[in-house]
Amino acid sequence: MIDDSNATRQPSGGGQRRELTARLAVPEMDCPSCAQKVDKSLQRVDGIVDTTLQPTTGTATVTYDPDRTSEKDVVEAIEAAGYEVVGGTNSNSETDETNDGVDIAPPSEVWTSPRAKKTWLGAVFVTLGLIFEFLLPGQNIAVASILEYPLHSADVLFLSAVAISDLPVIRSGYYSAKTRSLDIDLLMGTAIIAATGIGYFVEAATLAVLFSIAELLEDYAMDRARDSLRELMELSPDEATVQRDGEEVTVPTEDVAVGEIVIVRPGDKIPLDGTVVEGESAVDESPITGESVPVDKITGDEVYAGAINEEGYLEAEVTSTAGDSTLSRIIEMVQGAQAKKTETEQFVDRFSGYYTPVVVALAILTAAIPPLVIADPISVDVAGYGLSFAGDWQTWFIRGLTLLVIACPCAFVISTPVSVVSGITSAAKNAVLVKGGNYLEAMGEVDVVAMDKTGTLTKGELAVTDVVPIGDTDEATLLGYAAGLERRSEHPIAKAILDRAGKAGVDDLPSLTGFESLTGRGIRGEIDGKTYYAGKPALFDELGFNLSRTRETDGGVPTAATIETDDEETVTGDTLATLEQEGKTVVLVGTELELLGAIAIADEVRPASKRAVARLQELGVERVVMLTGDNEGTARAIAEQVGVDEYRAELLPDEKVAAIEELQSEYGEVAMVGDGINDAPALATAEIGIAMGAAGTDTALETADIALMGDDVGKLPYLYELSHTANGVIRQNIWASLGVKFLLALGVPLGLVSVALAVVVGDMGMSFGVTGNAMRLSRITPE
Repeated sequence: MIDDSNATRQPSGGGQRRELTARLAVPEMDCPSCAQKVDKSLQRVDGIVDTTLQPTTGTATVTYDPDRTSEKDVVEAIEAAGYEVVGGTNSNSETDETNDGVDIAPPSEVWTSPRAKKTWLGAVFVTLGLIFEFLLPGQNIAVASILEYPLHSADVLFLSAVAISDLPVIRSGYYSAKTRSLDIDLLMGTAIIAATGIGYFVEAATLAVLFSIAELLEDYAMDRARDSLRELMELSPDEATVQRDGEEVTVPTEDVAVGEIVIVRPGDKIPLDGTVVEGESAVDESPITGESVPVDKITGDEVYAGAINEEGYLEAEVTSTAGDSTLSRIIEMVQGAQAKKTETEQFVDRFSGYYTPVVVALAILTAAIPPLVIADPISVDVAGYGLSFAGDWQTWFIRGLTLLVIACPCAFVISTPVSVVSGITSAAKNAVLVKGGNYLEAMGEVDVVAMDKTGTLTKGELAVTDVVPIGDTDEATLLGYAAGLERRSEHPIAKAILDRAGKAGVDDLPSLTGFESLTGRGIRGEIDGKTYYAGKPALFDELGFNLSRTRETDGGVPTAATIETDDEETVTGDTLATLEQEGKTVVLVGTELELLGAIAIADEVRPASKRAVARLQELGVERVVMLTGDNEGTARAIAEQVGVDEYRAELLPDEKVAAIEELQSEYGEVAMVGDGINDAPALATAEIGIAMGAAGTDTALETADIALMGDDVGKLPYLYELSHTANGVIRQNIWASLGVKFLLALGVPLGLVSVALAVVVGDMGMSFGVTGNAMRLSRITPE
């Protein structure tokens, strides 16, 4: 499957060469040792420039020089390693064809595959053989002989089971030997052939069948792990209804160009990112932003591919192609995240490189040394158990074979990547984009979460919080005059007042003439022949009002105040001081002689902020800190509302960086949460940079380590809990798989561990166990 959309031309002598990239599905490549085998086979192909093998998705991405090799050669190299390429360009094709490639291996029919059928048939033969061997010994008659060695009915059944179930194992072992890969296929194939060669038919047949079942269970477990990514990819629609030449036509989303108009009917998925040009509807954006409540969309609003149109008819102008949509970038980054190995994965890879050869050496020594040094049987009493050590070759040979079974660290090697895949895809389905397993791991270990205020703990949009009319003025009249004055202004405060007037039903605004902006103080204009003002208290000080405020301060914040008119009537008591102490901006409205009232405006705290901070503290985060460029009073008010452990105010961008560094030196690892653009230096300085509201924002998606696609700060505790739990799951998987292998290895020389037990517990059981444990991460959901 060729992708030449990003083909490059590089100098080669006097000319340039083109490079093509083939993206192929290799479903059976489901563990690091499988990928290593494929990689060694591909290295032998001249003309291959780069390879990226992802066992967690079952895909191989191979970049090659088409003048020196072809996709056919690439496919043949993968198949030469013993793995089938599914859904790619026909391996017999002589030419390269351009198509879209694959992002994940297709689902496998694990239990009905040819290997599964051979395994079930082999299991039947083993079962019948055991019946003849142990339950019906009288019926276990000799039916043939090989080199004068009699073969009984049970032996024939066991050999049939070996021949049927072991063929795939021997085939894989053969390819492992070809690529010089000391993996489980080679070890198991060797063990089965050796056991058969010395006449241990029961052990050979049992090993062949149980190992085949173990492989099927591992395939099933990995396929389940891939399901979460397939679900994410299925969010992206395949087709779009487009207006072309006055008609509606349905075309693949890949064929829709930027600027075309797509039609989205009720119940349809939005096919591509775009801007609404006609219609209105409630749209379910939870697959993209995690917003649980449908969002109302009208003309001019953005919509995202993968979101679901709930009820109305929409027409949207496409703003990005299928490959560049927000959803496509999410999927692409999730896939790329799985290729970035965590520190734990790197340790596991290094450890397994030593573990397998050491245990193989021990297996050889176990089979060879005791028969040479033990002349007479030795009996030992251990905790009431009588253990006998004889020096016969067959006993120690079987024990050596059992150690060979234990030698392959399959469960140990897959324990980390399968946990990372589960965690990252689970986060993506909950609109949290983690751009690498290393970031997932690091987030669970942070000691401090530092948050920007504006747009993170607060909504980042000014809103009217209090309307305080004075004297005979009512709330509607006050809002009417304020909105009438502010409708000519472009200031965010004006927008907040106009929004509040609209919500209060104050639509009939007074006619305004002679509008003038008073820089830094407020505005004025004429209404019904009178000059009205709206602005800071300082403006009304200038107008002659006695705004006496008793400044009994606490850290510079007024704690009491009164506002008096010329006739010395106290009109608001300590209201003004209270509003200021809460970090709100106060706008007074009136004429030169009469004060109509006060309107308080603030950047509202997000409803989820207080709970998010409390939950982070409950989960074990040592310190939650707010960093803001706002003034001390506003910062203090917000900090008290949301419950952060400390706050730092009036910070410039470089001072935020210094604050992060100070927190790192004092507490340890720090995660910084901001908007991904204004806080870029601080995000880059922290161990983990988390961007809020990244949906549709290229910069945030590219610069942050983790992106919250929506504006929901409540996802932070979920992210920390998921990461922290993922780290615990990884540790559990690693130590459980190593511990079980170690205990089994100790029991082998003592004769306490059989081949069957080594397969069932050490290989099949642990592989299935670590995968099932990793799948627990998908059950963690945001509150």
